[in-house]
Amino acid sequence: DVALVHAGIARQCAMRGQPEKPPCVLISGGETTITLKGNGKGGRNTEFLLALAIALDGRGGIYALAGDTDGVDGSEDNAGALIYPDTLARAEKAGISAKAMLADNDPWTFFAGLGDLLVTGPTLTNVNDFRAVLIEKG
Repeated sequence: DVALVHAGIARQCAMRGQPEKPPCVLISGGETTITLKGNGKGGRNTEFLLALAIALDGRGGIYALAGDTDGVDGSEDNAGALIYPDTLARAEKAGISAKAMLADNDPWTFFAGLGDLLVTGPTLTNVNDFRAVLIEKG
């Protein structure tokens, strides 16, 4: 899973300075795939970020964004979303289960509930999906 790989690299950077010492940014692109199991809303970028947030489990100093350059992630009105070190804590406080939302393929509802959707409107370009993970210096 792409999110698990990104989480592993981000943790290695934060804990061991490998393959880069913080502060650093892990950048990747390309369209990921989703295995649909549920009936939720959202696209591949928000699904990636929800899985990444769960894998990072609130690790401090790591932030991420993912979005589609055409401004539309899946069939919703957002390009993607953002995660912060406190994403899971804020969700729990709001009564939103990250794992349940991921199992239902419902990342749009998860990020909309937190106010963390990235909405650009249609950009009329389609260069590809973009992911960036910021690892702060600890």
